[in-house]
Amino acid sequence: MPSDHYFTPAPDSTLKLRQVTVRLGGQERELTTANSVFSPEHIDTGTQVLLNSAPTPPPGGDFLDLGCGWGPISLHLALASPRATIWAVDVNERALDLVRLNAEELGLTNITAVRPDQMPAHVAFRTIWSNPPIRVGKTELHTMLRTWLPRLEPGSDAWLVVQRNLGSDSLQRWLDGDLPAEFSTSRHSISKGFRVLRVKRQD
Repeated sequence: MPSDHYFTPAPDSTLKLRQVTVRLGGQERELTTANSVFSPEHIDTGTQVLLNSAPTPPPGGDFLDLGCGWGPISLHLALASPRATIWAVDVNERALDLVRLNAEELGLTNITAVRPDQMPAHVAFRTIWSNPPIRVGKTELHTMLRTWLPRLEPGSDAWLVVQRNLGSDSLQRWLDGDLPAEFSTSRHSISKGFRVLRVKRQD
């Protein structure tokens, strides 16, 4: 019996591609998902809340989609900011393959899908968007956020969506207490049981 999770680096289950219709960039688009990735049937509610709630991304720079899955956030950012470079980061190789496939299907050339260890160390981010993988556990989640959020450029924002009953309020308190002094965390919006948190790095 396969025991793959969406955070399994190399899923053992037989690949089963599926087509889904989603709305991105103001249009209905046919994209490809698969089993053993996060929310393969549709754009999950949390990600949709983030896409609907976060402001228009900057026109350019390096952006990070942390825990990209099959790519809805990366694709949204690439469509909204065609001059930006979108780094789609995930541990799941199947998810990364799907991001690449979907970017090709949409004719997007500004998305680079990589594992965390493949991310160039010198790159700082103009913005970070993430529906973080809460179910990996608190220790792993905190390590992830400690690693990536400090790579925000000064004066830039990260946007995180977290379900209220999966600890959004406690995560907000932890971020405020754990990140360096130039970072502040606030609740940007609430929708459908999710909180969108804004992490700001001061100039």
